[in-house]
Amino acid sequence: MANLWTTKPINVLLTEASEEKNSLKRSLTKWNLVTLGIGAIIGAGIFVLTGQAAANYAGPAIVLSFVVAAVACMFAGLCYAEFASLIPISGSAYTYSYATMGEFIAWIIGWDLILEYLFAASTVAVGWSGYVVSFLQDFGVNIPAALANAPFSFNPVTGTWTATGALINFPAIFIIAVLTTLLVIGIKESANFNNLIVLIKLIVILLFIGFGASQIVSSNWHPFIPENTGDFGHFGWSGVFRAAGVIFFAYIGFDAVSTAAQEAKNPQRDMPSGIMISLIICTILYVLVGLVMTGIVSYTKLNDPAPVAVAVNTAGKTMEWLRIPIKIGAIAGLSSVILVMLLGQQRIFFAMSRDGLLPPAFGRVHPRFKTPFISTIVTGVIAAIVSGLLPIGILGELVSIGTLLAFVLVSGGILVLRYKKPDIHRPFKTPLFPFVPILGVITSLGVMLSLPRDTWMRLLIWMAIGLFIYFVYGRYHSKLNGTKPQDKP
Repeated sequence: MANLWTTKPINVLLTEASEEKNSLKRSLTKWNLVTLGIGAIIGAGIFVLTGQAAANYAGPAIVLSFVVAAVACMFAGLCYAEFASLIPISGSAYTYSYATMGEFIAWIIGWDLILEYLFAASTVAVGWSGYVVSFLQDFGVNIPAALANAPFSFNPVTGTWTATGALINFPAIFIIAVLTTLLVIGIKESANFNNLIVLIKLIVILLFIGFGASQIVSSNWHPFIPENTGDFGHFGWSGVFRAAGVIFFAYIGFDAVSTAAQEAKNPQRDMPSGIMISLIICTILYVLVGLVMTGIVSYTKLNDPAPVAVAVNTAGKTMEWLRIPIKIGAIAGLSSVILVMLLGQQRIFFAMSRDGLLPPAFGRVHPRFKTPFISTIVTGVIAAIVSGLLPIGILGELVSIGTLLAFVLVSGGILVLRYKKPDIHRPFKTPLFPFVPILGVITSLGVMLSLPRDTWMRLLIWMAIGLFIYFVYGRYHSKLNGTKPQDKP
């Protein structure tokens, strides 16, 4: 059992990253990394979750929820930046945990990241489908409801599943297939595509903020923090924190940036910048959009899959011309989120396979494209199936709690590594040590505790499945600790 806590030496990690057979093409600049982060962060949060969190939990104080979530992200982000510059290879929090807290914790966080990325891509694909269907309807093209919805729905109040009568969510499957193909072809091509759609959605968001500011009715902001209903998490300050937990789904982008470290041209310099710049830009945009949205329309009317569109429609003819651009921006924004989530997931598979914890096929690199093509295809197929069959609501909170768990372990990992290896060269150091990593742990745990109990139960079930796989396969095939079953006495 002692082998479970053996850490992987950092020099071994760096040597493996430089081996030709495991080499990924280094083609990403600092601004590619920034746009990858923005591509993941600006998407479902603004176009879907903001309105729902405001209507159900925080009211106009949703802007405070974004600040709470951003503060937790900022502490964790500074810890990510130190790790990403120190260990500039694929794997993100999985690799960092392996280097500091041992294989067992690394497996837990790797399995957690599979939950985070794979289901995030599926969830956002369902949201993408809804906007595309609405956009096509504006031009008289109607996709049958049976081909654009999940065949099952889930009622969180009763905890029951029901059949919807639909067959499959075809648009969601379609976008997963297209982006998976793009990722197989190459990361540079994927990054260029992401740069374009990030530019499109930023223009649309800035137009909404600029023109929407003149349509604000200040009475919609009163009360700014609606009175608590008597239940924890339903308005009041507890609602602000509950909303912060729900919208945390929107902040996983800088974690995705760190998964691309092995493909950055200058990771020691560019990874910290990519993480922090993308986080700061997106937090400012989230706060401004939240203020404008709740200023244009009462928060009670924002429980809609397309809250930005609701605000535009409420503003009347003054902003009517923005209806189509908003949907284009949403489609572009959600596309980039799916792209970055799929990218992050297959890099986690790649790193775990390299360590022997998953079958070696997941670590194979395409001879021409220099991408982990098998893990990319497997990720795409599973994400397509999930997005085609399951409803969007049940997955969002699972993704948030998975993200927060990763933040806790990364922040804790910095504390461990600073005390165990204080003299190692660090191109970037987390400032105000040990306060920043300690606050990273505390704030992330605090937001986790605000999430519903059912979300915790689903996380525990997912982790139980992961532990079974580890003790049946990963522990015996680990290149660091394991012995294959036939080699055991």
